[in-house]
Amino acid sequence: MTVVGPFGLSVRDQALEADVQAGMTAVEAGLLEATKSEVSFITDAAQHLVKAGGKRFRPLLVMLAAQFGDPDAPGIVPSGVVVELTHLATLYHDDVMDEAEVRRGVPSANARWDNSVAVLTGDFLFARASHILADLGPEAVRVQAEAFERLVTGQIMETAGPRDGRDPVDHYLDVIGGKTGSLIAVAGRFGAMMSGADERVVDILTQYGERLGVAFQLADDVLDIASDSHESGKTPGTDLREGIPTLPVLLLRDRARRESRPEDLALVALLDSDLTDDARHAEALAAMRAHPALEQARRETVRYAEEARAALTPLRECSAKAALIELCDAVVHRAG
Repeated sequence: MTVVGPFGLSVRDQALEADVQAGMTAVEAGLLEATKSEVSFITDAAQHLVKAGGKRFRPLLVMLAAQFGDPDAPGIVPSGVVVELTHLATLYHDDVMDEAEVRRGVPSANARWDNSVAVLTGDFLFARASHILADLGPEAVRVQAEAFERLVTGQIMETAGPRDGRDPVDHYLDVIGGKTGSLIAVAGRFGAMMSGADERVVDILTQYGERLGVAFQLADDVLDIASDSHESGKTPGTDLREGIPTLPVLLLRDRARRESRPEDLALVALLDSDLTDDARHAEALAAMRAHPALEQARRETVRYAEEARAALTPLRECSAKAALIELCDAVVHRAG
């Protein structure tokens, strides 16, 4: 048994293990090749986050989905590179929008250089992903374009906020379906599609990826509040301090709005205060950890992970299916 990929996913089948490890190694080499430029400064900026590491969750899903067809088909590794390049590009842009200073344990590109360099480097990565896509055929280009549209729409919806009368929780779930679920769905789709799996299998793995992607983000939301370590890749309470609306906070606000309990209203007021003050931030974090909204957010995470697992039911029993199921369990485990 070898542990590979994010969350310590364990692969118990030697042939599957070999395929997944070989694929992930090839993706890593492909990422370095795709981020090279004749201009050394561009290479440094483009490889900044590649070399910082990361879970490589999306390429891993490509490799596992490919097991339902020919896992050695020529389009599989390039499509894994495409989804990871696209993800990396969005991180450069997100860090500018969020004014983030750290990403994956290193200074963000905007902190190391400036916002212009970070935005343009993200654009460079999108361009390189498109170049690789062009060799994968028009259907791959169409799938990626549709997902990218959803991703950007989700980002715009997040920035604009819910329209009048829209439930903020429903709005948020739509946002992360676009921002996170869409690209993870593409990872499942590309793996199956490039391997030559039949259309029914492609659809199943696309649906699985969408639901798992939402569960993945909701688990991060829970971890931001619940974790005492750096499991989430950032200091606990970072989103809380920065006023980023995550599911536990939105659920608290919804409960306060509906029930007007004094303790809920007091916590909302605390969250709306200046949480750059360490003592106030610690108080807010402790109160959110003890609030029922956190457990409600955990249940939502579990629900999406269970939907992802259920989507796999029609697939044949095999080691790859077992690994995909284990990914669902791993996401739930992260959320506690």
